[in-house]
Order: sequence, then structure tokens, then C-alpha cells
Amino acid sequence: MTLSWAIVAAVLFGALLHASWNVLVKSSTDKALDTALIHLLASLIALPLVLIVGWPPLVALPFIVASVVVHIAYYAALTAAYNHGDMGLTYPLMRGVAPVLVAVAATATLGEHLSPFAWAGVAGVCGGVLVLGLSRHALDNRRATLLALANAVVIAAYTMIDALGARATAAAGGHVLQYVVALFVLDGWPFAMIVLARRGRAAWPYARARWPVAAAGALASLGSYGIALWAMTRAPVATVAALRETSVLFAALLGSWFLNEKFTPRRALGTCVIVAGVMALRLG
Repeated sequence: MTLSWAIVAAVLFGALLHASWNVLVKSSTDKALDTALIHLLASLIALPLVLIVGWPPLVALPFIVASVVVHIAYYAALTAAYNHGDMGLTYPLMRGVAPVLVAVAATATLGEHLSPFAWAGVAGVCGGVLVLGLSRHALDNRRATLLALANAVVIAAYTMIDALGARATAAAGGHVLQYVVALFVLDGWPFAMIVLARRGRAAWPYARARWPVAAAGALASLGSYGIALWAMTRAPVATVAALRETSVLFAALLGSWFLNEKFTPRRALGTCVIVAGVMALRLG
């Protein structure tokens, strides 16, 4: 398995999609409800796709169930982190620590031993991501920082589960798209039902007003994760996971444009380190 330029381009596009729906959540007035609405709509969008591509082999079912459970924790921690801290702090922390955990886990479980260049690439991307996010503000807002770091562990967990599930699906004669659409059909409901039960009838006027924006976020979420899992069946999991976290760079740019968050010299430095990391990943 190698990281070709075609895979790099696809994962970078997926990273842009991932940053886009996170910006939508961060810009909303009810982050938990927007997160629930985005993934509920993603489930509805994925449902007819199941009829087209088919259900994955039974071997994929345990991975999908485990992933759905872990994703509930992810959505809860994501909205909590966004409620307590700026996207410029919480998003880089969540996404910057996870690839290192994935690299260690992939080495232990999949036997994927990265070259020194690839390890340098993982370190470069993660280091650049953390430069974008870490500042004195991180120490001032400990609750947001702890929530973001806890979610990094959750992200690493579902990344490994889904990478293994996608590869098991392919090994059993299925297609990774079957795994992706089945996951999204089931994934959107548990967290959405929890949020809607807590909000009651007050959720529906908000949902009716926000559904066009949430639908765009749902398409971005589905496309982003589908690209990532497809790439993980063709390239080492750790390199794809690290490359996907360039979404933080896109989030910083989108945050500057749409959320009026400053693009500081520190963020410019982080951008340069991320780009160097991407080049090292490709050369590795």
C-alpha cells in the first residue's frame, strides 16, 4: 500500500469537506442540535444509497455497531468542546493528537511500520496542527482543552475501528462504499434522538429553519468520511489519518473568512509545518 498523489488529492479534498461541516456547527446557535441534524440528514441521504450499492458483508456488522457507539461519544464531546472554546483552539487539538495515536495503534494492530520519512510526515502534520491551535489561551481554558484532548482519543478509536471494518468489508468481497453508507444509515440516529428528546418541541422550528444548511453539512460529512475510508483501503491508515487532519488548515482559513477569527503569524507558521508534513508523507 502506497500513498499516491491521487490519494493525497482525494484526502485533501475530503479534509476541506470535513472542515466545512465543522465550521457550520461552530457558527450555529445550538451546536448540539446542528450536529444532530447534520448526521440525521446524512442518514436519510445514505438510506437510498444502500439500495443502490447494497448492504456490506456480515463481517462488517460488529465494526459498524462499535463505530456507532464510539461516534455517540464523539458528537457529545465535539459539541461540548465547541460550547466551551473557540474553534481555533478545540478543533486543532482534537485533530492534531489523534493521528499520533492512530499511528501507534496501526503499528500494533495492523503491523503497518512507517518509514522514517512517513513518521516525520505524521509528526509534521500533527505538529503544524498543534501550532495552529495551541497558545496561552489553551492554558487559560482548561475545560475546553481537556474536552478536545479527550475527543482526540475518541477520534483515534473510531478511526481504527472503521479502517479495520472497511478492510474487512473489502476482504470479504464487498466494497468500502457499502460499509460507509451502512455506517451513516445507522450512525445518525442515536445522538439525534438523545438531543431531540432533550429539546422537545422547541427543536422543530430550529430544525425547519436550519435544514438546508444542515443538508449541505450532511453531504460534506458523508463525502469526507467516505473518501477517508476508501483511502485507508489503499494506503497506510496512519498516513491517511494524518493527511486528513490538514482539515485544520482549511478550518483556520474558513474560520478567518466566516467566523472573524484572526489568521495570526503563529497560524501561518503552523500552515508551513503542515505543508512540509504532507510532502514528507508522500515521500515516505
